Amino acid sequence: MKPIRVLFVCTHNSARSQMAEALLRQIGGDRFQVESAGIELGRLNPMAVEVLREVGIDISEKKPRGIAEIFSAGNVDFDWVITVCDRAARTCPFIPGEAQRLSWSFDEPSAFRGTWEEKLNLTRRVRDEIRSALNDWIGQLS
Repeated sequence: MKPIRVLFVCTHNSARSQMAEALLRQIGGDRFQVESAGIELGRLNPMAVEVLREVGIDISEKKPRGIAEIFSAGNVDFDWVITVCDRAARTCPFIPGEAQRLSWSFDEPSAFRGTWEEKLNLTRRVRDEIRSALNDWIGQLS
């Protein structure tokens, strides 16, 4: 069976889309071919790296990618494009094409304030919300 091609998009490809990509790889295995990208390039968020490490995923060497890089490489035939946007700003990019679309709103970890531990706890919440959304979505596909 051909894998389901999924693209996760957020603003900077620094936390939310990176977490969604990594978690879907872990949860969905060979059933999915997964990519992530940002509208603008950011830096990989160390809180995202840490909270994924806690669940056995290492993205420490992953580089943020821009949407232009994905499309210039000819990767345009996605079955699903899922935007993972900021609840507060409600900024979600539109990606043209034939793919089915979903838009999930998650808080932006780089906007969290407080101590490192407080920000880490908030990022854990986002990770768990993303995992829950993925599990629900995969259940609907079955």
